[in-house]
Amino acid sequence: MSSLPPPVLGRRTLLAAAALIAAAPAARAQPDSAWPNRPLRVIVPFAAGGPADGLARMLGEQVLGPKLGQPVVVENRAGAGGIIGTAAAAQAEDGHTLLFGSVSMTIVPHLQKQPVSYDVLKDFTPLAQIASTPFLLVVPAASPFPDVAALVAAAKAKRGSLAAANSGYGTLSHMTTELFNRQAGVELQPVVYRGEGVLMPDLLSNQVGLGFLTLSSVLPHLRAGTLRALAVAGEARLPELPDVPTLAEAGFPGIEVDGWQAMFAPRGTPPAAIARLSGILAEAMADPAVRARITSFGAVPASRSNADFAALVPQEFRRWGALVKERDIHVE
Repeated sequence: MSSLPPPVLGRRTLLAAAALIAAAPAARAQPDSAWPNRPLRVIVPFAAGGPADGLARMLGEQVLGPKLGQPVVVENRAGAGGIIGTAAAAQAEDGHTLLFGSVSMTIVPHLQKQPVSYDVLKDFTPLAQIASTPFLLVVPAASPFPDVAALVAAAKAKRGSLAAANSGYGTLSHMTTELFNRQAGVELQPVVYRGEGVLMPDLLSNQVGLGFLTLSSVLPHLRAGTLRALAVAGEARLPELPDVPTLAEAGFPGIEVDGWQAMFAPRGTPPAAIARLSGILAEAMADPAVRARITSFGAVPASRSNADFAALVPQEFRRWGALVKERDIHVE
């Protein structure tokens, strides 16, 4: 029985075969070039040594680095209320840069006379909220005001008579004072300091009558009896101070603030990388050991899901923008 002649391969068939052979090494090499294929950089737009810096380094060393198999380098780019570092992250196009941002990134752009070089909503993808910093309305121990209602009554009786210390112009401490002014119908006079540590002696000595300040800065003084907390400027009471009502419970709703801190990916980060990072961070935020480490930095571990936080960012941007415009708050 005669054998069949070998098939005759056409030109198109030969070209297709050649393409498959050429693609084979690339396909084999793909796992080596998959994201991430080099160290990651996390830009923190604040100075080294602070809570944000510590949280970013903890996440890099204990969560992202081990899960991604690449070193994570934290780069502090402080200045201009976070604008310098945020702008640097927005300009990164390497797909291996992240931003450890905070609520200030939804406030600061509205305060500038000239537009910033980035668009918070278009140039960044929210990955996950990491922590929250609760704020409280506190008064000196010698204050005559037993509660928020008494303070508001005094402020209305003589407008502009009460001074409220804040930790910096345009900070959440300052903005909460302005929000309180609007919602309570008063005119507390903001007194700007360069940080909570700087203002504390004046507050303790009753040279300024009150302040909206972070839990971590006031808790030692509350326990020592040198400050009194009138209300929590948040959605719920705090476990550390279960007897202190929220501002809403005290009769002044609409002043809920959250000093959130979160991880963002600049525009241009590969979608697969964003999905992977979001998953890793969501898993980490459910880990009791990670949450304990966040608490050790004086922060409250975030409870929002990644999707809920992503929806919150544009809401915050619009909210603070409207307040800045209404209250005519601008950097001098």
